[in-house]
Amino acid sequence: MPDNAEIKAKFWKALKSDRTMMLGLAEGDDGHARPMTAQVEGDPEDGETAGPIWFFTSTDNALYGQIGHGGAVGTSRTRAMAHFVSKGHDVWATVHGNLSTTQDRATIDRLWNPFVAAWYESKDDPKIALIRLDAEHAQIWIDASSIVVGIKMLIGIDPKQDYKDKVAEVAL
Repeated sequence: MPDNAEIKAKFWKALKSDRTMMLGLAEGDDGHARPMTAQVEGDPEDGETAGPIWFFTSTDNALYGQIGHGGAVGTSRTRAMAHFVSKGHDVWATVHGNLSTTQDRATIDRLWNPFVAAWYESKDDPKIALIRLDAEHAQIWIDASSIVVGIKMLIGIDPKQDYKDKVAEVAL
């Protein structure tokens, strides 16, 4: 049975690998979220703290325009909710935190990679911006499906016990 720390570690590992989150505002956006490619700083597998989570975007992106702007990274925060499902559908998460924006060239340079470059004419595009998600907490589910669970269900055994320790409320 995984404990909360193991579930949290599985989440960070899956997010670093699979990267796509549905990102939206926690309030006032009519629940609209959009797929965004996440870049996570820090490596929990190496004992580092994970986060923040960064998303490249454009200054004319609707979500970017809804986030409060205060100049420096980490100011004028906006509440956010992000959803994640790993490619193997074995990790799901709902993440809550704060969004902020920046066009800081040093941060853009540090996070720039070939996958991001495919979406922009150049790294010097004046519309390139970053959305920063400072994750505070998450509810994470780990898939407990197995052949054994399927067999138990077929013979009338309640599978809930197999799922009991597969969800965690964690601070990020």
